[in-house]
Amino acid sequence: LISGQSCMNSSIEQSSKAFRLLNPKTLYNPQPFAYSHIAEVTQFQRVLHISGQGGENQRGLLSTDFAVQVRQAFQNIELALTHVQATLQDTAVLRILVVDHNPQKHQFLIQEMQKLWKDQPFPACTLIPVPCLALAGMLIEIEATAYCQ
Repeated sequence: LISGQSCMNSSIEQSSKAFRLLNPKTLYNPQPFAYSHIAEVTQFQRVLHISGQGGENQRGLLSTDFAVQVRQAFQNIELALTHVQATLQDTAVLRILVVDHNPQKHQFLIQEMQKLWKDQPFPACTLIPVPCLALAGMLIEIEATAYCQ
């Protein structure tokens, strides 16, 4: 980390973190679907808004494959967060837009998020099916909000 700055990873157990991710017992368990019901922001020094990242690589090229675009979109978010000395685990909220949403795409997205947040609470997340996105051939766009100490 640069200049001694750090972003703290979220955890339900650690109140000294910037936020807590919670799943009340009065609501169904969202963990199998790779998200949390509540992101409670309590202490932070920085708020990071990562604009919607699609599946474009560094040269701006899009694969026609949904899985490739999903992985690239999350990689783009990680690259943006790394640029400001943060990690994916500092993310409290995701907004995911999917073109031509279907159960197979949903299941693939869940599996990818389970890999990325392995053994960590999932961020609060809203998935929004859409007919199209900004670029022709763009199949997914992911916006993130992170909170850092």
